[in-house]
Amino acid sequence: MTKSCLVVGGAGFIGSHLCDHLIDHDCQVHCLDNLHLGTKENIRHLLDHNHFAFHHVDACDEDALDRIFSTHHIDTVFHMAANSDIQKGAENIAIDLELTFNTTIHLLNVMKHHHVPEIIFASSSAIYGQSDDPLSESSAPNFPQSFYGAAKLASEAFISAFCDQYPLRAWMVRFPNVIGERLTHGVIFDFIKKLKSSPNELVILGNGKQKKPYIYVKDLIDGIMTFYNNARTNRAVINIGVDTQTTVDEIADMVIQEMGLEDVKKTYTGGAQGWVGDVPEFQYDLTHIHALGWRALKRSSEAVRHTIQAELKNSHA
Repeated sequence: MTKSCLVVGGAGFIGSHLCDHLIDHDCQVHCLDNLHLGTKENIRHLLDHNHFAFHHVDACDEDALDRIFSTHHIDTVFHMAANSDIQKGAENIAIDLELTFNTTIHLLNVMKHHHVPEIIFASSSAIYGQSDDPLSESSAPNFPQSFYGAAKLASEAFISAFCDQYPLRAWMVRFPNVIGERLTHGVIFDFIKKLKSSPNELVILGNGKQKKPYIYVKDLIDGIMTFYNNARTNRAVINIGVDTQTTVDEIADMVIQEMGLEDVKKTYTGGAQGWVGDVPEFQYDLTHIHALGWRALKRSSEAVRHTIQAELKNSHA
C-alpha cells in the first residue's frame, strides 16, 4: 500500500529534497508551503508527477489544514516548516514565534482532530546552546542562544506532551548546518553574493574562527529516513550530522578559490560570534545514528566545496 505523506514546508530548501526522496520511494506526497521562504522553482520538476500534489497553504491556517486532512488520507507528517534565517529572527522575535513555533502548534491541533498517527519534526542543534563538549541527545540543560533555537526546543516539548496526551508517534531530528543545492541563505550564500558585488574584499562576520559541522542535504535526508525506518519507540530524538567541522575562514578560502579570485582582502567584524545568537563552535555526538548503520557520505568540507560549486554553476546558468 502506498504511504501518503504530508511535507510541511515542502517547497523549501530541505523540504523539497525530502519530497524528491519520498517520490523516488513510491510515496504519495502532499507538499504544503505558503511560499514565504520556499519557491515553486524548487518543486517544479515534481508538479506533473502522479504521486505529487502541491498545496499553497499556510501551516498556521487551521481551516485550510483541516480541508487537506479531510480530503486526503495522511499517514505521516514531516514538519519541515520554520524560519530558516536565525539572524532575521534576532531582529524580530515574532518571526520565530509565528514561523517556527506556531506552525507546530496549529499542525498538532489539526493532526489530533484527524487522528493522524505520526510526525517527524525537523529540530536543530540550536536547541542546545553553547557547550565545550560534544552535544548528545541527553545533553542538559539546554540553553538556546537564539529565538530560533528556543522555538525549536519549545516545539519539541509540545510534541512530546502530545505523545502523552493523544495517540501520537513522534520522532525529532536535530540538524546541524545543512547545505547543498537550492540553498537560500547562510555563510556560503552570503560570501558568494558579497564577492560578486565586491571581488577585491570580503567582510567576514566575527573572527573567522567559528567552527561547525556542515552536512550535505541529501546525506541529511538519507539520515532522516534511516532514523524513521528503524525507530523502535513511539517517541525519540536524534542528532544527525557529520563528525568533522569547517571554519568560516576555510569556507571563505574555498569560495575565493572556486570563484577564481586573487588578492582578496579579508576583513573581520571581530568577536567570537558572527551575530547575536550565533553558536560559534559545536560538535555532535553521533553515537545513536551511527549505531543504526548510517554515516554521511560527504565530510563537512567536502559538503562545503560541493555546495559552492553547485551555487556557482546555478548562478552562471
